[in-house]
Amino acid sequence: MPREARVDRRRYLQAIGGTVATLSVAGCQSGSGDSQTLTAGTAPGFPPFEMKQDGELVGFDVELLEAVVAATEYELSGWEELEFKSLIPALNNGNVDVVAAGMTINDDRDEAIDFSDPYYSSNQAIIVRESGSFSPSSLEDLSGATVGAQKGTTGESVIKDQLIEAGTIPESQYNAYGNYVLAVEDLLNENVDVIIIDVPVANSFVADRPIKSAFVHETGEQFGFGIQSGNDDLADALNSGLTTVEDDGTYRDLTEKWFGQK
Repeated sequence: MPREARVDRRRYLQAIGGTVATLSVAGCQSGSGDSQTLTAGTAPGFPPFEMKQDGELVGFDVELLEAVVAATEYELSGWEELEFKSLIPALNNGNVDVVAAGMTINDDRDEAIDFSDPYYSSNQAIIVRESGSFSPSSLEDLSGATVGAQKGTTGESVIKDQLIEAGTIPESQYNAYGNYVLAVEDLLNENVDVIIIDVPVANSFVADRPIKSAFVHETGEQFGFGIQSGNDDLADALNSGLTTVEDDGTYRDLTEKWFGQK
């Protein structure tokens, strides 16, 4: 990428609250005139999919995309870290080439970008404080509660579409956050009563914080890697890479590492 383009991309990312993290990718093809370089975008604060540990970007999505790209003719040059709501604009502006951020494939997003084949399935967990007396068992039980979620996520869609529009809670009882780390902190500080969050991410928080999952709201959503609309070559490459990592056992190893699943 030309220096001018890199500078423009960094200015754009700074304007929307992004940071730059450059990672090396073991096994990538390098020095090939036919290879194409990709910059990936993600939104840390969504463990175990993407998070920061000792200043390093880690997680299931990070390792999976690196393995998938390494199985293609493409190279992964590094990662851009953004708020989740900024990922699709960054993709469509060409500031990132692929998004790996636990992003659910849905109709609204499908109109703005394209997706790889699904690589993970999830539902939404409703989490509350472990020591609290509030123990809802359905969305209807959230009437009167203050509810939180990360901006742009499926959890936010559940709140807006199935709680606010249904009249279960007023809009003033919804708190939106830049990431789920902040949302969970507010839950523990008793500023919200409930957080709606993807099940595997909820499990990660529950494992080391005094919170619990009250119930699971079935959404049957599927995650995919986001790419610009019409980039069929990249879509085909990512889908081929996904098949490779599933067939050679890499996908199984990563799910066991990050989710304890075999």
